[in-house]
Amino acid sequence: MLRYARFIILLLLVAMVACRGQTDIPQDDVPSLTKIRLPMGYIPNVQFAPFYGADYEGFYREEGLEIEFDYSFETDGVALVAANELPFALVSGEQVLLAREQGLPVVYVASWYRDYPVGVVSKVEHGIETPADLAGKKVGIPGLFGASYVGLRALLQAGGLEEADITLESIGFNQVEALAADQVDAAVVYIANEPIQLAALGYETNILRVADYASLASNGLITNETVLAENPDLVQRMVAATLRGIRYTVDHTDIVFDISHNYVDELEQSDQVVQRAVLDASVALYQNDPLGYTDPDAWLNMEQVLLEMGLLSAPIDLEAAYTNEFSR
Repeated sequence: MLRYARFIILLLLVAMVACRGQTDIPQDDVPSLTKIRLPMGYIPNVQFAPFYGADYEGFYREEGLEIEFDYSFETDGVALVAANELPFALVSGEQVLLAREQGLPVVYVASWYRDYPVGVVSKVEHGIETPADLAGKKVGIPGLFGASYVGLRALLQAGGLEEADITLESIGFNQVEALAADQVDAAVVYIANEPIQLAALGYETNILRVADYASLASNGLITNETVLAENPDLVQRMVAATLRGIRYTVDHTDIVFDISHNYVDELEQSDQVVQRAVLDASVALYQNDPLGYTDPDAWLNMEQVLLEMGLLSAPIDLEAAYTNEFSR
């Protein structure tokens, strides 16, 4: 009889636990996450720390989003967003204007970088101290696309040079190796990355920063006109989580650097001092006051540079190309 009573009590306890679980977590009330594939425009790298931090700390999930990082080319991201196959991508500012001239309805909705982060780096022995000194030099570049190419053209323009005045060599994202082996005299780089790696290898370098010669619309988040018109709440949530990630990275750089090891496979095998210096240099370039804000003058300057380069055939409607509605 005692054994039977204990059995009844056990059944009641099991039933109570089961009922409590069903009451506390009703299946119909579990929110589903909107999956977002986000083209990054570059390989996995510590420079994407704000996005890794936002994902790891749950900032995107708190906004109802699940992020998948896509490391395809920047131009691919623009095309996919323009076709409304993806809602967002990370791109540099000039890509927005080039796309809109072609009738592609992309819109820049949040700035990530304040300063245009592209430059040209060279060993000091090549004597490249001004853009004009690039004349006659062999310059390595990832390819004739994206911010690297436009940044180079801006520097050539500042030096009174044409593309024909230099020898361009496509080297992919192997700028450090190409410079170290003297395959090229100079290379187009992101100024917070390769120059730091070269310094760690013992090379003295000169750096020509595009931002020192022109204030241009820099890297940020884009969407398209359809998403912006039909689902502004999605844009608001995506921007809010991203900006929160930027702020978190600025305020907690040590933590986010550690988080990045979960997203960049090669980071653990890399020189930790160098990679941390890359992150610190990147943070110094962020637009964070206010978060996400993009300067209208930088867009005017970008348009003018692209017109003078012949990459734009005529002025475009800049007010339709970007918005500060979501900055804070």
